Amino acid sequence: MISSDYILELCNVFHSGQVEPGSCMQRLLGSIKTGVILKDVSLTVHSGEVLAVLGSKGSGKKALLDVISRRVQGPTRGQILLNNQPMSLSLFQQRCGYVTHKCDLIPGLTVEQTLYFTPTKLSGYLKKSKVKQVMADLALSQVANRCTENLTKSEYRRLMIGVQLIKDPVILLLDEPTWDLDPLNTYLVISILSNAAKKYGTAIVLTMEKPRSDVFPFLERVLYLCLGDVVYTGGTRQMLEYFTAIGFPCPQLENPLMYYLCLSTVDRRSRERFVESNNQISALVEKFKIEGPSYRQNSISGHHNMDHGTLLSHGNKVPLLQGKPSSFHVGWLLYLRLLAATFKFKKVGFKQLFLRLFVVPLFYFFLWIFYREMKNYQHTFVSKSGLILNSLAGVYFLGILNTIIIYPSYRTRYYQEAQEGTYGGALFLITYNLVSLPFSFCSVAGASAIIYPLIGTFEDPIQYLYFSLILWACYIFSEQQTMAILMIVKDFLKAAIFSIYITCICITLSSGILRSIKGLQDWLFYLTYATQARYAAVFLSRQVFLSPSMLETLSYDLKTNCTNMNSLEMANFNTNPYCLYKNGQSFLADRYTRDNNDLIFSGILDFDMNLGMTFAFALGMIIFNLFLYLIPLPTFVKDKFRE
Repeated sequence: MISSDYILELCNVFHSGQVEPGSCMQRLLGSIKTGVILKDVSLTVHSGEVLAVLGSKGSGKKALLDVISRRVQGPTRGQILLNNQPMSLSLFQQRCGYVTHKCDLIPGLTVEQTLYFTPTKLSGYLKKSKVKQVMADLALSQVANRCTENLTKSEYRRLMIGVQLIKDPVILLLDEPTWDLDPLNTYLVISILSNAAKKYGTAIVLTMEKPRSDVFPFLERVLYLCLGDVVYTGGTRQMLEYFTAIGFPCPQLENPLMYYLCLSTVDRRSRERFVESNNQISALVEKFKIEGPSYRQNSISGHHNMDHGTLLSHGNKVPLLQGKPSSFHVGWLLYLRLLAATFKFKKVGFKQLFLRLFVVPLFYFFLWIFYREMKNYQHTFVSKSGLILNSLAGVYFLGILNTIIIYPSYRTRYYQEAQEGTYGGALFLITYNLVSLPFSFCSVAGASAIIYPLIGTFEDPIQYLYFSLILWACYIFSEQQTMAILMIVKDFLKAAIFSIYITCICITLSSGILRSIKGLQDWLFYLTYATQARYAAVFLSRQVFLSPSMLETLSYDLKTNCTNMNSLEMANFNTNPYCLYKNGQSFLADRYTRDNNDLIFSGILDFDMNLGMTFAFALGMIIFNLFLYLIPLPTFVKDKFRE
């Protein structure tokens, strides 16, 4: 081994875990079926080499990668060493990379931006130079300014590899990097990986289910797995010698990789073939345990004769725990990435800007059209109450709508990047809110300017500001509530339905608009104190119905004047078929009081309390989400976002 060489070694690794998919309830109850997945796996791979892990579905290929990356759940025995140092989770996260089978990159970002905004210690000119170098190595330079959603399968797969190569890993794991690619692109991806291994001195371990013969020259080592057992591991060219020596020569004009893969696969087409192939594989496994160690240890790639200059950017030995980029640096990159994806003058960027800035004002413009002819008559009490309801429901439901459309792509990317240990949920939420909150404030303030003239005048800008702030707080609450649900619910439609259902219940019971609070049972009445809709609706109702124009007795229409009723009619004011409410205060008393106490002194209309509690709910939901995203989630919840 030369001084700058790296060796990844697995010595007698056993792993037990889940052997078949289980339902969510089975996982929670711990009743899933488990078994031995990897059995006595040993392998060696040097820097600059490509090791292909071959096997049929269920052979344990992905489990092997998860064991090396320390992501696996379940008991594991044996040693995983990098230059004779135990492979810990921190070591893997800082010095290695893992390209999963599926990776959801952020739509709207170009290839160059995706690489540049990947958190690493590099910055400035060095980061830009590294990005250009990686794009050139992966044949992505010609699509540098193309958005991720417009890439071909091959380009997207190569970009996924580039996201890891930009971090300069010493070990790079890839789960099925050529899956669903045509032969030409399969050859391109494997040749690029081989060149990258030589150039950067990276040891590459990849899985393949159907290897083609044209990739044979690029694979220095190969590992055949069958139901967790090792059939062969060692040099690719020595593989031919080994199988010939034990009586299984590869026929001429056959693809040796595929031929020996078929030899290592259980034939399930009939019971006789199953028994025969199973016995044959068991014999091959036992044979390799006896004769295989020499093939596993020997290097056949000419690796020892490599020039020292070809192993770039690595020191003489693996520095353990080099440290991560600072939280400020990572947060700044995440913030810039969010802005870049939002202010993109392409379809995705326009959609985000429209949702963030113009959906709420557009909805309020339609409200203005519907309510603009509203006059001050008795029916105005119901009309303005409906306007308050629609204003509240608008910000609540549009906050949910915007969140379920915009947020899931960033959330899924966070779950995938969090596996690499670069940043946590709190930092992710802080950067997302720093982008989202200013947009939502501008959107709600603009919407409020459209609808506010129907309930007040701009002569008192403070009241307009309060009106805007209350609606903004409701928007924030619904946004954060939906983000909390999306933490564990992958399907955005299910999350939206659940969030809307909760919001509808709160508005119906607590706002006092659809039904009077006085009609609620005691336990429901006290439950309304735990909802934001109660305080927001009361604040807006107070602002509307205690205004000077609503404190006078309103006429029923142009012909029926409620101010000229006789004393008997005044005594039965609330039962009068024409004049239901004496003024705005009596309307509020009908909606929000449960006894005959003076409404002003009952505390329900307290200005400061309602304003403070509305914002307390919004701020509390933000803080709750920060803590929620710090709680370790079950692995099966995380898996559904990254796979």
